[in-house]
Amino acid sequence: MDLLIPNTGLLFWMSLTFLVVLFILWKWGFPVIVNMVAERKAFIDESLRNAREANEKLANIQKESESVMREAREKQAQILKEAAETRDAIVEKAQEKARAEGARLLEDARVAIEQEKKAAIADIRKQVATLSVEIAEKVLRENLKDDKAQMDLIDRMLDEVSSNDK
Repeated sequence: MDLLIPNTGLLFWMSLTFLVVLFILWKWGFPVIVNMVAERKAFIDESLRNAREANEKLANIQKESESVMREAREKQAQILKEAAETRDAIVEKAQEKARAEGARLLEDARVAIEQEKKAAIADIRKQVATLSVEIAEKVLRENLKDDKAQMDLIDRMLDEVSSNDK
């Protein structure tokens, strides 16, 4: 039964020891433990706040990167459109220049052909006139070999002139 009912002296010394330990812990132990728990709680709260801020920053960075990518795609599309327009303008300008050059070359060729044609006609006329004079000269020499034929020709010409005057 001694186990269930403690002795008064033992109970006194156990109570006194418990109160001394409780006083020491209350005075120096619990404040240190409470401070450590408070510091740990503050550290965890700070870490959670930093994690939230980091998540917000990451979300903002992702939004900004999407915005930058969208702008880059738009600029790329604009640059490609401008490049296509420039290419088309250059091609159109080159085609127009080629058409103008072709028209100029055709006109130059027409002028050259016309000049060659005129030169050829003039040369043919000159050759025909020369041949006509040579043929006439040969015919007249043949016909006017003697004095009588020459006198007949002169008379005929005078008769023609006289008949034209009347």
